[in-house]
Amino acid sequence: MDAAKRLATLNRIRKLSQLMDTSIRIPVIGFRIGLDPIIGLVPGAGDLISTGFSAYIIYLATRFGIPRQDLAKMIFNVGLEAVVGSVPLVGDLFDAFYKSNIRNLAILEQHLIVVEPELEESKLEEFVPINS
Repeated sequence: MDAAKRLATLNRIRKLSQLMDTSIRIPVIGFRIGLDPIIGLVPGAGDLISTGFSAYIIYLATRFGIPRQDLAKMIFNVGLEAVVGSVPLVGDLFDAFYKSNIRNLAILEQHLIVVEPELEESKLEEFVPINS
């Protein structure tokens, strides 16, 4: 995959991660959530749909040759959020705070700093960190 396609894939991962975990700012308190905890409110199917989006993000990340241990961390993050997220209400709150997609983006970007610093340096947008 050429550099332009790699950058486009990285930016797709960034946008999806942000959409799912930090795209909506709650007024007054300033806490950010994404579509993940909102979709999770739909009984049964909501968590399955959110996990599907997260799995797609991991699939895209594999295109960057991410090491097995990092891939395992990413799968753990999504699995934990899927299992805890399936608990009514408490799981949706966990989804809002844990932000597995943003965590996985951080793992990928840490990998890219080492192996492809020129790609990581070419960030086109600002992204909200986990603790925002």
